[in-house]
Order: sequence, then structure tokens, then C-alpha cells
Amino acid sequence: MPNPVFAFACIIATMYGLAFHVVTGGDARRLVLFVVISWVGFLLGQYIGGSLQLDILRIGTIHLLPATVAAFALLVFAHLLTSQPSTPVTRR
Repeated sequence: MPNPVFAFACIIATMYGLAFHVVTGGDARRLVLFVVISWVGFLLGQYIGGSLQLDILRIGTIHLLPATVAAFALLVFAHLLTSQPSTPVTRR
């Protein structure tokens, strides 16, 4: 049985990835990518918040502010890497 803190963190990170996908759009592969990237970013932010002792917006043992910032930073980075550049249309 998973730890309740771990389950809560996974639910929050999954909601971040789903919300980002709803805003930016894309296919099912990008949905999976955004959810996984959100998990990684949330875990990274949790680690940073714990090691730097950042207690701003802390819920139990979850450092919510640094985890949220890191998750969205990685989501924006992944979106920039996977978005296709628009090609200019020329008329002749």
C-alpha cells in the first residue's frame, strides 16, 4: 500500500500535467509526456525544497511551492522542445 503523502503528491503532479495538456493541446503521446514530466518536475522540486529547507506553502512533508514551480518549469521546457515551429506561408 503506497504512502498517503506519496499518493497525494502523485495526484497533484498528475493534475498539473493534465491541466497543462488541456491548455496547450496535443495528442495522447504529449499527454503521457506531460504527465511524466510533471512527476519528474514535482519530485525534483520536492528534493530542492527539502534540501534548501524552503517551508513556504508546505503541506505536511510536501514542499508545494518549489515542487509546483519545478513541475511547471519542466512542463514549459518540454512544451517548447516538442512544439512544431510554424512555417511561414508565402503567396506568389
